[in-house]
Amino acid sequence: MSVTAETIEAPLAPDQLARRWQALCADPTFEDVAGKIELTEWGEILMSPVGKSHGIAAMRVAEALRKALGGHTMAEVGVATSIGVRAPDVAWCSESYLAAHPEEMPLSSAPELCVEIVSASNALPKLREKAMAYVNAGAVEAWIVYPQSRQIEIYSREGRRGATSFAVDTATLFVTAG
Repeated sequence: MSVTAETIEAPLAPDQLARRWQALCADPTFEDVAGKIELTEWGEILMSPVGKSHGIAAMRVAEALRKALGGHTMAEVGVATSIGVRAPDVAWCSESYLAAHPEEMPLSSAPELCVEIVSASNALPKLREKAMAYVNAGAVEAWIVYPQSRQIEIYSREGRRGATSFAVDTATLFVTAG
């Protein structure tokens, strides 16, 4: 990918963001971090490598979702949203969603469930903004999971809700192997 100086005067359209994200992911410079790249609606590159505890929590959530719901879990998949191409830490989708989005990069609509895992470096208002962006992009729900306090914030089209509509015992998200 060639680097050129440009001034962006308005948020980029979804197709512009998708092309920019695809080019970044195809660029050999970014081959080791392609799944960690997000773009804001202004085309700014965000890269957020995660720590061990965050990675363990994400895999625990993915495993619990797959056991409870079947379907498919994904990690760090690019999703086109109103605030740019964002990558939930964990996403769950049904067979029908997967069939409808076979080779999209980034996904044009969010998987049914998108999950963000809270880390010490996260700004909570930004995580909440991402959660609602996933919902506005088609997710049925978006969760913000707090591994330390074992809490979950759940968002849907109606806003924040008290319980999930998915058949998941959310307590299982925090069970450690042993």
